[in-house]
Amino acid sequence: MNMERRWADEWKAAPCGIAAKEHFMATNPIALQMYTLRDAAQQNFAGTLRAVAEMGYGAVELAGLGPYTAEALQKELDALGLKVVGGHVALERMEQDMPAVIAEMQVLGAQYVIVPWLSPQRRPDAAGYKQLAGVLNSLGEQARAAGLQLCYHHHEFELAPQGDTTGLHILHAESDPELVKFELDVYWAKDAGFDPIELIGTFAGRVPLVHLKDRTATDPPTFAEVGHGTLDIPGIIAAAEHAGAQWFIVEQDISQRQPIESVRMSVEYLKTLGR
Repeated sequence: MNMERRWADEWKAAPCGIAAKEHFMATNPIALQMYTLRDAAQQNFAGTLRAVAEMGYGAVELAGLGPYTAEALQKELDALGLKVVGGHVALERMEQDMPAVIAEMQVLGAQYVIVPWLSPQRRPDAAGYKQLAGVLNSLGEQARAAGLQLCYHHHEFELAPQGDTTGLHILHAESDPELVKFELDVYWAKDAGFDPIELIGTFAGRVPLVHLKDRTATDPPTFAEVGHGTLDIPGIIAAAEHAGAQWFIVEQDISQRQPIESVRMSVEYLKTLGR
């Protein structure tokens, strides 16, 4: 039985809540996706990183290097005691110059290189997703040869119906489990009508990264600070731990207050859970 199947079977059989956490424990500290603080970082990247470290985050997931080279940014991060989980890098850039992307990630000490977005012209139908799976396999092979792991981050559109499946499930079925893994986003899963906990279980063994977000009770809903919305964050964390998640990454695409306050509220809530 392969590892992915074993994780999936154990996840289905395991009890929920604290018992599930004890049943399967993974190394999964908290990081911040820097896209959340994009405006502040554009004004003062180093100062924003310092604020992130001071509020208790030990790692970041990058969405660009700001004004720095990889070498210069690594010096800033080292001085602040911040690790880099990985980086969101445009698919087109990976296709055009994967060696340069890999070199940056290696300098930064990152383990994961992540496809963050799929342009509309590349997601028209099931055939398009099957073709994309082949592209991801190729990029994943290059990443793996360099000691990195390729991941795919989804939004709601990958979970729209494609016949009796979805684009994200096609990518899961058609890509090599060793070369392509996934960064599941619990907000977008819920937005597409999926139970985030069940989706995490489906992807067990291939979900090293989970974007922790929350969702308001408003109509229409929008993004909320983690632990301050309607999603079952403790249940999501327990399910993701059991599914083999290695990192939980806080992200809030849009904030109703200053984003720096939003990410502070999120990490303070997660500390109450012992994170």
